[in-house]
Amino acid sequence: MEENLIIDVKILKYDSSHNHSEKEYDVSLSIMKHKIKDGIGKNLIPFGIKIKPLYNKISKEMGLICPEYNSIKSQISRNLNKKLLSNVITFDEIPSESEYYKTKRGENFMIFKNSNLIIFQSLFQAKLFREYNDAIFVDDTFFITPKFSYQIFITRAYAKELDSFYTTSFAILKNKEQETYTILFEKLKKNANTSNNNIIIEPKNLYFDFERGISKATKTIFPNINIKYCI
Repeated sequence: MEENLIIDVKILKYDSSHNHSEKEYDVSLSIMKHKIKDGIGKNLIPFGIKIKPLYNKISKEMGLICPEYNSIKSQISRNLNKKLLSNVITFDEIPSESEYYKTKRGENFMIFKNSNLIIFQSLFQAKLFREYNDAIFVDDTFFITPKFSYQIFITRAYAKELDSFYTTSFAILKNKEQETYTILFEKLKKNANTSNNNIIIEPKNLYFDFERGISKATKTIFPNINIKYCI
């Protein structure tokens, strides 16, 4: 490891001599990612790995050339997830009940499951979804998606007084069919209304990357909503 570190530092000094600060950062980021991946790969029991201590250990070796923690923590999480083995290999094997579906307060946050969709939303997230419903921000991501599914679907709300975005639900989808999206929004609406003495919520705007199935599904559940596409 010491030899690798010496080599890494020499590479960075070479770039610095040409005043390529952007390249220097890219190289240090690449080195950090490699060291993280190598460190996790050598650990036979990844469950005990703590993300911040792992970063601190590697950053101490790298010194001032180390990237900031926020720029690398997602990479650590991805490498950990790849190391962890799952006993669920198909969508149908996702359990309908599990101790992992409960918050520390013992509240169940898995609100719906069928053969194509599983939705997670805690009581607090339902409250955020209900109270900050002027706009729904949607993000569908694929790089953290389980192999047996198609995508992770995330909704967020913006709290103006706090100037922050908060995740209000996340779901695992087996496909991108309009029917699946319709059920997803229907269940989120129902869960928010149930938590609000059946007072109907009517979001004004939906922001997301263009996808026809999402547009049509949202209009089915929230007829008056305005669709705004992210560029």
